[in-house]
Amino acid sequence: MRTETPAFDAPGSTWARSYDYTARKLVRPRSVEDVRDLVLREPRLRALGSRHSFTDLADTPGVLVSLDALESAPSLAGDVVRVPGGMRYGELAAWLEERGRALPNLASLPHISVAGAVATGTHGSGVGNGSLATSVTALEIVDGRGDLVRLEAGSPDFAGAVVGIGALGIVTHLELLTSPSYQISQTVHEGLTFADLREHLTEILGAAYSVSIFTRWGDAPDGSVGKVWVKSSSTTPQIPGTVLATEPRHVIPGLDAAPCTEQLGVPGPWHERLPHFRLDFQPSVGAELQSEYLVPFDRAQEAVDAVRSLADRVRPLLQVGEIRAVAADDLWLSPAYGTDVLALHFTWRADPAGVGKLLPDLERRLPAGTRPHWGKLFTTADPGAGFPRWEDFRDLVRRFDPDRRFWNAWLDRVLG
Repeated sequence: MRTETPAFDAPGSTWARSYDYTARKLVRPRSVEDVRDLVLREPRLRALGSRHSFTDLADTPGVLVSLDALESAPSLAGDVVRVPGGMRYGELAAWLEERGRALPNLASLPHISVAGAVATGTHGSGVGNGSLATSVTALEIVDGRGDLVRLEAGSPDFAGAVVGIGALGIVTHLELLTSPSYQISQTVHEGLTFADLREHLTEILGAAYSVSIFTRWGDAPDGSVGKVWVKSSSTTPQIPGTVLATEPRHVIPGLDAAPCTEQLGVPGPWHERLPHFRLDFQPSVGAELQSEYLVPFDRAQEAVDAVRSLADRVRPLLQVGEIRAVAADDLWLSPAYGTDVLALHFTWRADPAGVGKLLPDLERRLPAGTRPHWGKLFTTADPGAGFPRWEDFRDLVRRFDPDRRFWNAWLDRVLG
């Protein structure tokens, strides 16, 4: 029996208020059948996740579809969990922990939806950790014909569909591989200098299970350039030239550390340490923009030097930058497709004009093969140039959405 599909005439904005959606309305289907009916009824529509994007990526001239009201709960079969696409990672993680299970990694924010994070190639950190999408073993998607399609790992279209940037349809459920629960401790190491960063970059990023280097790309009064956040499953490693913080820190200097996950080396469940922020607090800063570029890891130092060369222009616009590592995968539109990558993340001030002027120059200086994070700001004229399976993905879009129901202005700029 079909359920009512409530509609809301005000689609609202991205979570950081960086973009106001122009869609005709927002709907919250309660069942997969409701989703199928919407696709068959509406000529233009688009899935909306947790709004943690900064552009018109999820917008549409038609109807936005949020799955946060889907009447579906996670279920565990062996080591695989089946998850409704609109569920947030923080909620899923707590549910898994109650059952003694875990995911291999989490992003900085636990607030993001599973389907949205996977579709944009969102990731955590760690030289041995793939993006969140690499945990997916199957997905169920309502395509442009209104058909519910199930794709499993190893099937011909699976690797193309997982990081699907919303172009193939509405992902209603995903299946993720889990592991036994584990403990992580988090420490913050202060006083990192650029000299030590330059000499020990690979060593630092590989020092623990998950490592993030936070910097504002300019020297502080004490000569340091930032902090290293270390999330370790064993003993706390030594980070060259640093000392351990003795009080909790926020990733942005000077802000109250209360929104951040527990530090000071106190062990705790994986889901309470791997994210930088707690689920019950505002994610990140709020009033901000974000960009992120993923560079082949063998060109990591070149990329760091490129950003450093623009430090005088970057710093006035920046709240904080983050340097991370992500392991390679085989997902066509993943920024880590075929190669380990260095992730250069930028949390900008809410200055669209200033950031928009800087990004083209920054992108020109980054090494060849650099790829953008799909959910964040970039101006790259030909984003597909760094993806060997780009044309295969375009063919996949034509097959899954022949009438372009899920097409929008963002896809027109990116896919052409």
